[in-house]
Amino acid sequence: MPATQSTADVGLIGLGVMGKNLVLNMADHGYRVAVYNRTTAVTNEFIAENKEKSPHPSPLPGGEGIREAQNSGGLVGCETLEQFVAAIKPPRVMIVLVKAGPAVDAVCGQLIEAGVQPNDIVVDGGNSLWTDTIRREKEYRGRLTFFGSGVSGGEVGARYGPSLMPGGDERAWERLKPIWESIAAKVDARSGKPQEGVADSNSGGEPCTAYIGPNGAGHYVKMVHNGIEYADMQLIAEAYHLLRTQSQLAPKQIGDIFTQWNEGELASYLIEITADILRQDDPVTGQPLVDVILDKAGMKGTGTWTAINALELGVPSVSITEAVFARGMSGLKDERVAASKVLAGPTETPAPAEKGEGFEEAVRDALYCSKICAYAQGFQLMAAAQSQYDWKLNFGEIARIWRGGCIIRAAFLQKITDAYERDANLANLLLDSFFRGEIAKRQAAWRRVVSHAALSGIPTPAFSSALAYYDAYRTATLPANLIQAQRDYFGAHTYERVDQPRGKFFHLEWTDPNRPQLES
Repeated sequence: MPATQSTADVGLIGLGVMGKNLVLNMADHGYRVAVYNRTTAVTNEFIAENKEKSPHPSPLPGGEGIREAQNSGGLVGCETLEQFVAAIKPPRVMIVLVKAGPAVDAVCGQLIEAGVQPNDIVVDGGNSLWTDTIRREKEYRGRLTFFGSGVSGGEVGARYGPSLMPGGDERAWERLKPIWESIAAKVDARSGKPQEGVADSNSGGEPCTAYIGPNGAGHYVKMVHNGIEYADMQLIAEAYHLLRTQSQLAPKQIGDIFTQWNEGELASYLIEITADILRQDDPVTGQPLVDVILDKAGMKGTGTWTAINALELGVPSVSITEAVFARGMSGLKDERVAASKVLAGPTETPAPAEKGEGFEEAVRDALYCSKICAYAQGFQLMAAAQSQYDWKLNFGEIARIWRGGCIIRAAFLQKITDAYERDANLANLLLDSFFRGEIAKRQAAWRRVVSHAALSGIPTPAFSSALAYYDAYRTATLPANLIQAQRDYFGAHTYERVDQPRGKFFHLEWTDPNRPQLES
């Protein structure tokens, strides 16, 4: 076919919900965006629905089937990948938003056939496994420049300003940086709060994006973000459950409490939307909507990846992992219903907590302390990963770019940034003076809530595991000495001694006459 005029500044493949909204975000910021979807009808419908982005659609010279906008920004719809590649000004920047896994490799292969060049950047903006990103960067080198970037904020964030976590070749980042900084959410530089509402990439302020590191670093940090998100959501659900069952409050009353909490140290996107959810009535029955939603939570895999990697690296990300298991338990709905009829709970339980500020404040404090521990676990995991993959992560900056746009955006992320500014080599957030003081003030209430839940038979896996994590981390001597003795007894795994230098190992020839002896 005849050569096509190159007028687009950037391209995007995959017009799902996230893709469509990211395209409109870029167009709003003056970028002319070439778009392609495997199903041509989706592309045509998207262009037709956004005529204001292309007020004078017309075929490009020699480019049959391509329609473009005539304004400074706008959309260029492409029916084939050859047209898509030809429509973008070289050196090209192309964003791929397709299902993680083989689909990403399929698109890369098709782009190579369609004529991309080695210095053309292909940005994978999906939730890809970070090891796949490491592999792809190596595999496609010399044919295209593969680059991975986490994108967080859901459809609203994609449209009005997400948090973006780019990882890959640093020279490629310098070319991508102006686009990413334009479309990212913005936060006030002094307060750290998102500007102009939930997310607004048009306002001034600091953009919620920064270079994370090479190869798979961006996708890894996005994965940990999602793992923390799992824990955060589970903790909020447990707080709701305690107030519902123990304070015997209606959903709307709990929604009002969450609104109050959103004015203080717990201020966050997830607390904000939880308050809205709890005040929502079902349009069909008139009941609280939360009461007609089946208690079975889905998951797409990033939380599971986080938990698996924590196990692989030996990092005790217990609250994140328990949150993943809690979703698994929720999936056993039929079994749980059957078990509820035959399995006994505690025969004597504390009286339901009286309505009033006492128990509500204790639950708030337990939620806050547990939240601190969940974030501490996520940052501890990233610290282990940077050693494993030879990255150098800036933890204060990671917290900074999570302050706006992303799902876990919260007021206290500014405190995390501050903590790493005080000590860039901080071993654990719990050791920072601010967080240490916050937990010291609130741990009595935290322990009261976890104890009350256990005595009442209310499952609080995230609250309880967070408290166990805190207590284990502050305990100088754990019973692991006994475990190591057991390992040496049955498997000759050796042990270190407290009265000898670390790294020197010993084995005892156990002499118990009942212990089977190996033949010499």
